[in-house]
Amino acid sequence: MPGRSFARPGRLPFEAAASMNLETRLLAALAPWRSAPAWQVAFSGGLDSSVLLHLLARLAEREALPALSAIHVHHGLQTVADAWPAHCQAFCSALGVALRVSRVQVDSRASLERAAREARYRAFAEGLGEGEVLLVAQHRDDQAETLLLRLLRGAGVRGLAAMPASRALGRGQLVRPLLEVPRRELEAYARQHGLSWIEDPSNADGRFARNHLRHAVFPQFDGHWPQAVQSLARSAAHLREAQALLDERAIEDLEAAKSPAPFAWLTLPSLALAPLLALSPARQRNALRYWLAPLTPLPDSDHWAGWEDLCGAALDASPVWRLGGGELHRAAGRIWWLSGDWLRVPLEPPAWTDPSTPLQLPGNGCLEWRATAPCDPLRVRYRQGGERLEGPGRGHRDLKRLLNEMALPAFVRGRLPLLYRGDELLAVANLPALAPRASQGGELIWTLPTSDQGLS
Repeated sequence: MPGRSFARPGRLPFEAAASMNLETRLLAALAPWRSAPAWQVAFSGGLDSSVLLHLLARLAEREALPALSAIHVHHGLQTVADAWPAHCQAFCSALGVALRVSRVQVDSRASLERAAREARYRAFAEGLGEGEVLLVAQHRDDQAETLLLRLLRGAGVRGLAAMPASRALGRGQLVRPLLEVPRRELEAYARQHGLSWIEDPSNADGRFARNHLRHAVFPQFDGHWPQAVQSLARSAAHLREAQALLDERAIEDLEAAKSPAPFAWLTLPSLALAPLLALSPARQRNALRYWLAPLTPLPDSDHWAGWEDLCGAALDASPVWRLGGGELHRAAGRIWWLSGDWLRVPLEPPAWTDPSTPLQLPGNGCLEWRATAPCDPLRVRYRQGGERLEGPGRGHRDLKRLLNEMALPAFVRGRLPLLYRGDELLAVANLPALAPRASQGGELIWTLPTSDQGLS
């Protein structure tokens, strides 16, 4: 079994006190989540997660805690790692804790460190039930390393706030209950209880930035700044407070921009542009960072030219700002967030053989025909150009001109479903004001694709 174990030494007064204090602090940190339906420990088998799981299993013997289990993510990146699930299973079995092993595929084309982390957290998110809590064993030294790494990369306030004590993840919450605990306390606990854990060889690889900081940089601090880790973690806490104030300001600034969109059925995330442009550039960026944070990786301070170009484009233009998780479009006096199927050209719609039942459109939501279905065959098409329709009291009109007059955003027009009977345009989805005479009062209801429809 790979790993490293200490023989059980005699109990030292300091270590016993540290252990008792550690349990007390852990319970206090987890107090807000005592009513969660379940707690899952992210269990790598390393020192930190072994201590956290051991602590929780002991506490569960005398405290009324949520159901406790563990999840081990196997990345398959090292041959030696193939034995780790067995070690984790033995550790959990000894504690009476259920273990789930999740095997993931890591995209080797990207940064290996980042790709492994993303695959790991996807597995964590998928494994969380509604309201459940994932407990991660990151500690104060990890927090100090994170702050210094991000400082060296030129991060802003949000990045320098480092790791939050909790955040949303999947259908539940991710919680870091040991963020105020230094690594040395976890090591003392492991010695006291004779724990065995896995030593990941990659943790000694100095090519990884975090490992270089841990093994080469932080030891240099000890002689001159013995409180460096504690001070850096405290600075991260100050920056989290500053970020909280910036978030409060962003919420206030966004309130005026959350006016209803002109098309109620167009349920994409959007904001009115004019209230944003009335703000100073710094407040614009702050508000947008807050709004975009749940939607996409945020651009750093050197990559906001796309926002300036979007705002400064001609009034009759349809500018786009492309970001990591999607695109920001300007249309109808608003900015709109598009992702998922909205970034792909929809496939040709299938024949609608039974208009009395909804029609699923590949990559483009679904349709419902609310009327007595005509006997003739119906067909759904997307705009090709040159479409004309005859409406009450207006004769034949060009559809493109009518959509322009309605200020329908350009990104919708290419995927707007049109219902035909033969070559006759029968209805335009979600726009009853354009109903041709031939529709005879029927209405074509289009349920739009969600932002993640079709994503893997």
